[in-house]
Amino acid sequence: MSRGRTDGSQKKRLVASICAVTIFIGFLYVYGGSIFGSQNSGSSALEYGKTLRKLGSSYLGADDDNDGKDESSSSFGQGDEEDNIVPKSFPVCDDRHSELIPCLDRHLIYQLRMKLDLSLMEHYERHCPPAERRYNCLIPPPAGYKVPVKWPKSRDEVWKANIPHTHLAHEKSDQNWMVEKGEKIVFPGGGTHFHYGADKYIASMANMLNFSNNNLNNEGKLRTVLDVGCGVASFGGYLLSSDIITMSLAPNDVHQNQIQFALERGIPAYLGVLGTKRLPYPSRSFELAHCSRCRIDWLQRDGILLLELDRVLRPGGYFAYSSPEAYAQDEENLRIWKEMSDLVGRMCWRIASKKDQTVIWQKPLTNQCYKEREPGTRPPLCQSDADPDAVWGVNMEVCITPYSDHDNKAKGSGLAPWPARLTSPPPRLADFGYSNEMFEKDNEQWRERVDKYWSLMSQKIKSNTIRNIMDMKANMGSFAAALKDKDVWVMNVVPQDGPNSLKLIYDRGLIGATHDWCEAFSTYPRTYDLLHAWSVLSDVAKKDCSPEDLLIEMDRILRPTGFIIIRDKQPMIDFVKKYLTALHWEAVATADDDDEVVFIIQKKLWLTSGSFRETE
Repeated sequence: MSRGRTDGSQKKRLVASICAVTIFIGFLYVYGGSIFGSQNSGSSALEYGKTLRKLGSSYLGADDDNDGKDESSSSFGQGDEEDNIVPKSFPVCDDRHSELIPCLDRHLIYQLRMKLDLSLMEHYERHCPPAERRYNCLIPPPAGYKVPVKWPKSRDEVWKANIPHTHLAHEKSDQNWMVEKGEKIVFPGGGTHFHYGADKYIASMANMLNFSNNNLNNEGKLRTVLDVGCGVASFGGYLLSSDIITMSLAPNDVHQNQIQFALERGIPAYLGVLGTKRLPYPSRSFELAHCSRCRIDWLQRDGILLLELDRVLRPGGYFAYSSPEAYAQDEENLRIWKEMSDLVGRMCWRIASKKDQTVIWQKPLTNQCYKEREPGTRPPLCQSDADPDAVWGVNMEVCITPYSDHDNKAKGSGLAPWPARLTSPPPRLADFGYSNEMFEKDNEQWRERVDKYWSLMSQKIKSNTIRNIMDMKANMGSFAAALKDKDVWVMNVVPQDGPNSLKLIYDRGLIGATHDWCEAFSTYPRTYDLLHAWSVLSDVAKKDCSPEDLLIEMDRILRPTGFIIIRDKQPMIDFVKKYLTALHWEAVATADDDDEVVFIIQKKLWLTSGSFRETE
């Protein structure tokens, strides 16, 4: 057929074809768009069994999904027939969402036109999507994703494909944050203020405080650290060898993915910011807070951010500050130093040591200095009925948290040195009406349970298979304590509507955060190797939140080939089993334990066909 021919029937067929295509596209828009609720992101979904490339069998030695089985004949709870339908597959989110953090999604802020004060960092705080805008799709790994490098090697190198962001390597090249090296990103151990290695910087800090052997752990007395504006968490990573565990904290800001790099390395870290809300940690949690050029204006709002650090520091705790304000002699830095010195003086902090480019302040051990201040001195003491441990969604206050009568008389936290601290009854145990015998019984019970868990997983794991663990309902932290001899760390999560036992966990020398499991957790996708869910799903169901949403959130958090240990009642276990195929999970083991059921699951490694590459 020659170009430009004007045949009437040809035109009719062309018009008919265009109409058909238009109708088909419209169908996809209406029904495909409903997969994502009312989102306007233009995301597309890839259905399992169509354009999804599954790699589970090659890594797990397992058969493919049980596609032929009908698993929708029963459901958890009561409800309409429509609500009880179990999907055969969940859609896969668009590849653009491979790093989605639902409650820290700046696109959501723009779409909902939230009016936030950027100067107060409100845009880096949690803002969760309303129910109709939640993603009910599975987060895909990035192109070429590989099973992460194992600890301890991962402290110093990760696969570039797993976090395909190299701008920090270029931006911070003179500070030795990270360096591209072939298929990997390596971490020389540098930081903004310690270009030549965190280990030397840490030793110099211990020397400033006259700690024996230049060891910052001070013979076990210094165990928990908060690193504010942590970068890629090399400071916290190098403290681990000194038996110090650090909560490395940074927002999802212009240095995007810094916390993702930290967790990929196997270093404890959390996405958060000193903004308007309290940090999700109880009072008197840390022996040391650290800021190395963290670019925080500590003088703003009458020192409210320093007062938040004061709240979470233990009696006699330290704040190590490495920044130009501590040493520079230009007019502006001298002004800031003078005003900051005046502020911390009114807060009753004293300089423990000042050398070169670092100053270390120390918080008082008792209330004596507070009582000796002139009347009307600011910042004032907090009201006596204020709860310093209420943190979830609670605004920071411009006030100093005084010690209780008990702590004031004790002249310190009264904690045993590490590692005895882990198994010694915490002084704040009495706040909950718990006896020492109850504490010891809880320890013994979880030791037995953890031994059983590892026995059930023995055919699937090696000594270095698991590194990052989350206990989704940590109670007193005895699950984490039972893992002391394994080369792992645990993010102990305490639900915000239950007993505020997180302070007991910190008193044991462990770390964690408060959270509401009706919402997404503040972490990147694929950041934990094991999730422990003790009655969490049942608790969520009782609150009229969606257990199905929580399963999707658990899948987001969990690394491919990672494990979930669900400990719950039989009806909830049955409910979860119906979703295994849709979530691309595999049952590993089931066992009865007391009046509960233990169900262990492994997540398969899968890649979308659009992101598939050969993996090692």
